[in-house]
Amino acid sequence: MKQRPKILFATFEAEPFAKTGGLGDVCGSLPGALNGAGCDVRVMLPKFKTMPEKFRKKLEHVTDFRVDLAWRNQYCGIETLTLDDVIYYFIDNEYYFNRDKLYGYGDDGERTAYFSKAVAECISFLPGFFPDIIHCHDWHAALAPVYLRENFNDDSKYGAVKTVFTIHNLKYQGVFPGFYLGDVLGLDNRPNAASQLKQFDAVNYMRGALNYSDRLTTVSPTYADEICTDFYGERAQDIFIRRRGILTGILNGIDNKKYDPGTDKDIYLNYLADSFDKKSENKKFLQVELGLEANPGIPLIVLISRLTEQKGLDLVVRVFGELMQENVQFAVLGVGDKKYEDAFRHFTGLYPGRVSARLAFDEGLSRKLYAGADLLLVPSLFEPCGLTQMIAMRYGTLPIVRETGGLNDSVRPYNKFTGEGNGFSFTNFNAHELLDTVRGAVRLYFESRDKFEALARNAMNEDYSWSASAKKYAALYKDMLK
Repeated sequence: MKQRPKILFATFEAEPFAKTGGLGDVCGSLPGALNGAGCDVRVMLPKFKTMPEKFRKKLEHVTDFRVDLAWRNQYCGIETLTLDDVIYYFIDNEYYFNRDKLYGYGDDGERTAYFSKAVAECISFLPGFFPDIIHCHDWHAALAPVYLRENFNDDSKYGAVKTVFTIHNLKYQGVFPGFYLGDVLGLDNRPNAASQLKQFDAVNYMRGALNYSDRLTTVSPTYADEICTDFYGERAQDIFIRRRGILTGILNGIDNKKYDPGTDKDIYLNYLADSFDKKSENKKFLQVELGLEANPGIPLIVLISRLTEQKGLDLVVRVFGELMQENVQFAVLGVGDKKYEDAFRHFTGLYPGRVSARLAFDEGLSRKLYAGADLLLVPSLFEPCGLTQMIAMRYGTLPIVRETGGLNDSVRPYNKFTGEGNGFSFTNFNAHELLDTVRGAVRLYFESRDKFEALARNAMNEDYSWSASAKKYAALYKDMLK
């Protein structure tokens, strides 16, 4: 194609406007990289109350119209602004989006259905831009491909629009009571929709996108294979197996400008791979801030994560006593399930000066942990992609990961014979396999510090920017429009 493919991202999150996790990181960074790779990508998301005021002041009204959602008739405004050469559109509806947080309401199924239908209907109202492809992200936007095909397939212009659906985390699919099909979605008189959205006696939004979209992607090659199995497939493996030919895994990236130890204002002292000795200074400052013994000669292991079962914390808790028999320090940053928060509070009291738990979400402190730590623990049960291991490597902190999803695709385990690699890994979801891997990393730290630091510099020199991923997405789009 000579013309730049026109792509409209549909997402509930995009940093810096709205973010609760990795989805916001991806949809905030990938569009700019895609524009650099020869696409014309614009982003559509709700106009949330939580949007920073400095952006709200810059919004310009584009148009407004009405959206029917079953028996409801709702206002829909479109507002826009441009940031870093990316054009963003915001769906304005105060009834659904003028709230104190993005999710967690009893009508989330209605709010997301409205957003999806508004996306499908609004594309004819965007001045000077009619997308070739609508790229929908996660279950919040999963109904857009359904509405596009069910309501507009007879329109030749709409019928030419292709759809891509990206699964960021299959665990969350948007499952609601069966009556939603008619009372909320207004699709009870559409047999195809009914058959492809129903899951037992419930309605599953994501299954709609999985069945209706022209292409399916997920956020790492390994995860694309894993979700075709019973263990990882979350009851959707039948669809992935049937549609394996249109399923692609493309590894996420990170924003190298945002995560740069050479310029990061949140860390104590800036450094690069060729000034790696300054990393130990960051470590000393961090130890003092966390209440740990200020000794840069002790390896510091950190865990920066949501504290949930998915993150493999049962393994950590199971062998924590044995782990602390090693000459190490351990720091945790995150919030989540009470049982894990309580466990790390207990360990902090049990090992004063050696264990620190900051049970909070603190972006600034997370940067200090990346910069000051020696090792990052990511023992996930499953991990579609994971960004924390890539960020850690950028700061010269070596990840210890379980070989699943994007962790498997981004971390190459240390080879003691060649010195190659960028971290450490273990295969099975087993607490003592994790412990043995940690012990191997600690042993390398004490017995061959030069090799440990060479491995850390290897990690710093890895390129996990968005450029490689953007090229793969751009190739996917162009292939769809041949």
